[in-house]
Amino acid sequence: MAKSQNTQVLFVTKANSFHSGLGAKHGNVMIGDKAFEFYNEKNPEDFIQIPWQEIALVRAQVFFRNKYIRGFYIDTKQNGTFNFVVYKAGKSLKMMREFIGNEKIVKQPSIFKRLWKK
Repeated sequence: MAKSQNTQVLFVTKANSFHSGLGAKHGNVMIGDKAFEFYNEKNPEDFIQIPWQEIALVRAQVFFRNKYIRGFYIDTKQNGTFNFVVYKAGKSLKMMREFIGNEKIVKQPSIFKRLWKK
């Protein structure tokens, strides 16, 4: 059985993880006092736990002139990048900001802007 790193869970919402490359894994994101956690709803043993001190950067996927946040990428110091599409992404980012600070949460550059510059 998976054991949570958090002693207190502050926020839970539905999410999809695209880490494996074989499609989305449906589950729940849990934001707590010690870590960001994702648990697969079909297999609780399939989980992702990222301690707050391990997070290097969070890149928010913002659309429609900053009115809609689809999800975010979490860049870690040692384990690479994780992609999450989150039901309540704005609230999730606000909760994460309390633990990692404003400077580590940035807006992901739009693909259209990157293609236009080339």
